[in-house]
Amino acid sequence: MKMVVIVATFGRREQVARLLAQLERQTRLPDAVIISAPDAGHVPDNIVCRFPVSSVFGKTGLPAQRNIALDVAGDRFDVITFFDDDFIPADDYLEGVSKAFNQQPDWAVVTGNVLKDGATTAGLTWDQGIQALHEAGTATDARGVDQLSAYGCNMSIRAAFINGLRFDERLVLYGWQEDVDFTSQLRARGRVVSLRSIRGVHLGVKSGRVNGVRFGYSQVANPIYLIRKGTVPLTVAVKLMGKNLLANLALSLWPESYIDRRGRLRGNLLALSHVARGRVQPEYILEI
Repeated sequence: MKMVVIVATFGRREQVARLLAQLERQTRLPDAVIISAPDAGHVPDNIVCRFPVSSVFGKTGLPAQRNIALDVAGDRFDVITFFDDDFIPADDYLEGVSKAFNQQPDWAVVTGNVLKDGATTAGLTWDQGIQALHEAGTATDARGVDQLSAYGCNMSIRAAFINGLRFDERLVLYGWQEDVDFTSQLRARGRVVSLRSIRGVHLGVKSGRVNGVRFGYSQVANPIYLIRKGTVPLTVAVKLMGKNLLANLALSLWPESYIDRRGRLRGNLLALSHVARGRVQPEYILEI
């Protein structure tokens, strides 16, 4: 199988450089890496790797940047792996993905086991991420567990099953829930599976993210939009929105230093007011 890794990035040249160095440690090297960024200023200079690395430029926003890379990849690869620029894959990650797709022809999507996720905390340093991988030891559980969708920081897709499907560019900028929207649609074409034997660490770097009000708006508007679109079940979306709204409300008095809880709450309430008036537009955050 030919495998390509796609990395969409914004304002994180150092993270991209470190991820490329980590990919050179893979027991199964990628056949190519495509970096998608708004312009060359977001990509490291003088990239030299043991595999071809190309950069594509265009729109800003996670779904749009991933779509540009998908168009460039075309039909040249059998497996397309998406990594966030702050995800550290274990050295055998791509080898595990290749084996999984070879052994399970009905699998459409594989997502790995995130050993630690800095997106839910203040974030992790690169050294902390590497240490977490070393402490995890050798993975032995190779059973696949069916999922509604994959986690966007690390997901691999059988290219033949994509068949023209693209990320929804109405989920602008950070693209909150774009991974759920995209991969849940692939369940009609094959199984969406998580594998504990394929591991990595998500650092959750805070730079390059949207501001609190915009993100809070997306926390409500995007799930409502996807309910109407039919790609996210009502119960899943309501649970997600309720959890985030309650957290932002409860912690707005004593917010964490790394989360703009008050901004997120204002965004939540603004989105709810729009929903009450029948207005569901994820791209409204561009006007905030």
